[in-house]
Amino acid sequence: MTLRHAILPLALALSLPAVANAAQRGFTVQDMAYMDRYSSPTLSPDGRVLVFAKRTVNKDSNKSATTLWMRNLVTRDNAPPKQVSPEGWSVNSPAFSADGKTLYFLSAKSGSMQLYAMPAAGGEAKRLTDFALDVDGYKLSPDGAQVALAFAVFPDCKADLACTKKKLDDADAVKSTGKVFDRMFIRHWDTWNDGRLNRVFAAKLGGDAMLASATLLSGDIHGDIPSKPFGDLGDFAWSPDGKSVAMSVRQADRAEPWSTNFDIWLVDADGSGARNLTAANKAWDAGPVFSADGNTLYYRAMARPGFEADRFALMAMDIASGTAREIAPRWDASADGIALSADGKWIYTTAQELGQHPLFRISLANGEVENVVKDGSVSSFDLAGDTLAYSRNSLKTGDVVATTNADGKAPARAITPSAGEMLPDVAWGAYEQFTFIGWNGETVHGYVVKPWNYVAGKKYPVAFLIHGGPQGSFGNGWSYRWNPQTYAGQGYAVVMIDFHGSTGYGQKFTDAISGHWGDRPLEDLQKGWAAAQQKYAFLDGGKACALGASYGGFMVNWIAGNWNEPWKCLVSHDGVFENNAMGYATEELWFSEWENGGTPYDNPAGYQKFNPANFVANFKVPMLVIHGQQDFRIPVEQGIALFTANQRKGVESKFLYFPDENHWVLKPQNSVQWHETVNAWLKQHIGQ
Repeated sequence: MTLRHAILPLALALSLPAVANAAQRGFTVQDMAYMDRYSSPTLSPDGRVLVFAKRTVNKDSNKSATTLWMRNLVTRDNAPPKQVSPEGWSVNSPAFSADGKTLYFLSAKSGSMQLYAMPAAGGEAKRLTDFALDVDGYKLSPDGAQVALAFAVFPDCKADLACTKKKLDDADAVKSTGKVFDRMFIRHWDTWNDGRLNRVFAAKLGGDAMLASATLLSGDIHGDIPSKPFGDLGDFAWSPDGKSVAMSVRQADRAEPWSTNFDIWLVDADGSGARNLTAANKAWDAGPVFSADGNTLYYRAMARPGFEADRFALMAMDIASGTAREIAPRWDASADGIALSADGKWIYTTAQELGQHPLFRISLANGEVENVVKDGSVSSFDLAGDTLAYSRNSLKTGDVVATTNADGKAPARAITPSAGEMLPDVAWGAYEQFTFIGWNGETVHGYVVKPWNYVAGKKYPVAFLIHGGPQGSFGNGWSYRWNPQTYAGQGYAVVMIDFHGSTGYGQKFTDAISGHWGDRPLEDLQKGWAAAQQKYAFLDGGKACALGASYGGFMVNWIAGNWNEPWKCLVSHDGVFENNAMGYATEELWFSEWENGGTPYDNPAGYQKFNPANFVANFKVPMLVIHGQQDFRIPVEQGIALFTANQRKGVESKFLYFPDENHWVLKPQNSVQWHETVNAWLKQHIGQ
C-alpha cells in the first residue's frame, strides 16, 4: 500500500562552515517545484551512448514537459549532452534498438500517446503506431522484430482496440451519470473503475505503414498488466528468441481488493498456451527476467499472502521442470528489481539499507552480495556490457545521472548537474545520521539536518518529520513532496526517525509495526527525540512541531491524543483518523486487514486499539489538517473528521483542501501552496 515509499557520494558533514556566505540563501519550495529533474538513464547496447530524460516545468501553464538528451561516453571532449528529441515535444520512455541505431520513445504529439522512432545518430522522428487508444507502455523484443504494447481495454472487446474507443465515446454521450457496481474495486488510488483492464499486445515492427492492430497476449489472464495503480512493464519479459513472454498478474476478481497474490504466467507470443508458473505461491511474484539461453526465469517473490511489505526474495526457476530456488537466502533485504550482467553471472538490484538505497549485485553462483553504488539513493539504473549508468539522489540533491563500470569501482562520472550546481546561491543544510536504543532494546537510526544558516552555539526551532508507509524510510534521499531541505531552507533544524516498521533494517524490524501502529513506533519516536536533543545542542526542544503524511499523518493524529506535550504545533496530511471507518472505506483492503489483524468485523478490537478518534478528548495542540479529494487510499472524510474533531474541541486548527489532488500533492503550484501554508503554520507557532 502506498501509504509509503522512496538517494554522488556526499560527506555526512555537520562540519560545514558555521556561517553562511552573505550571498547565499536557503532552499525554497519554489526552487524545488520548478527545478529541472533528470531520470531514465538508458544505454545503447554497446554501452557507448547514454540517453536520459530531462523534465522542465512551465510556471505559467503549471505543466511539465520531458525531453531526451544524449551523451557519447567514449569521446573525451567536454561537450555537454545534446537534446535529441524533437523541439517542442514532450516525450518519455526511451529505449534503443538491439543494434543501437534507433531510439524509440512515447509521445502524445499527435493528440494521443503513440510510439515513435528516430535514428540514434540524429534525424527525423517517425511515428510508428496509429492506435485508437493511448499506448501506456512498450517493450521491444530482444531481436527488435516485435514490440509489446500496453493498453487499457474493455475485456469483452478482446483485441479490438476500436471497440474500447467506441465504448468510451458512447459513455461520454450518455446523459445519465449513475454507475452500478457489483464488486470491488469500485475505485483505486485516484480513479473510479470504468471496467477496463490493462492488457499487453504484441505487434511486428518493420514496414512503412503505421501499426494499427496487434495480437492480445494476456487475453486468457483476467487481470491488469501493468498492475494498477503504479505498475509498469517491468513485470513483463520477452524470451530471448521472442517466441514467448512472461508476465506478473493478479486476478481481477472479487477477492482482488484483499489479495496480494500476483502470479507469473508464461504465454506464447501469439497469445496462446498461458500457464501459471508460480501458482503454488499464494503471495506476490514479480519482475520476471529470462536468462540468455531462455531456460531459467529469474523473479522476485514474497512469502506471506496479504502482506505487501514482505521481503522480496530473488528467485531462479528452471522453466522446464518448474523447480525454483532462492538465490541469496542469507541476504536480509527486499530486492526492488532484476537486471542481469552481460556475462550472466550477476543480478543487479537496488534495496534499502540502513537509511540508504544502494545498488547491489548478487552472484548467481553462490548468492554473495556486493555493493556497487553505495551512499545515497539509486532511483534507476541501466547496464550494458561493462558500463553502468544510474541516477542517484541524496539529502542534498535531486537525481544526478552518472556512469561508471559494471563493478562500480571506476570513479563515477556525473553527466547531469546536481541541485547545488543548478542553484549555486543556495546553502544546503548539512546532515548526519545518528543511532539510539529504541523499542525492545534495539538500535534505531535517524537523521538530523542543520538549518542552512547554522551558527555554532545558537539554538534552532525544529521540524520533526514522520515518514509514511508505514513500511518506508526518511533516509539519505531526495523527495519532491517531503524534503527536509525546504525546512532547513526556512531556518529550521530537522529530525527524522526510522522507527520500527521502517524498511532497510531487516525484515524483522519492518514486521515489528504490524498490529503495533501506536506503541512501538511511538516509543522509538519518543526515545529518538530525546536522543537527538541530547546529542545535538542546537535543537530547541521548546520550539518544535511534528509533521507527517499517510502513516505519518496517522502518527501525528495519534500523538495529538497520546504524546502532545513537546509540540507547539502539528501538521497532519492524509492521515488515518477513524481507523474502523478506514478499514471499510479504503480501496486496498489487504493493507488494513494485515496491519489490524483481520477485517473490522472479525477483529474490531484490532481497529480500536490504536484509533486516534478515541483520544480526541486529549487534543490541545494547534493542528493543520491537509487532504485531497481524489485520495481514495485514505478518503477525504478522514481529514474532514479530524478537522471537525479539532474545531468541535476548540483546538486551534486549519484545513487545507485540494479538490484535484490524490494521496500526494503533485501539481507544481499546488505544491508551492502546500509548502507556503505549512511554513506559515510553523512560523506562527515556532518562529523564524
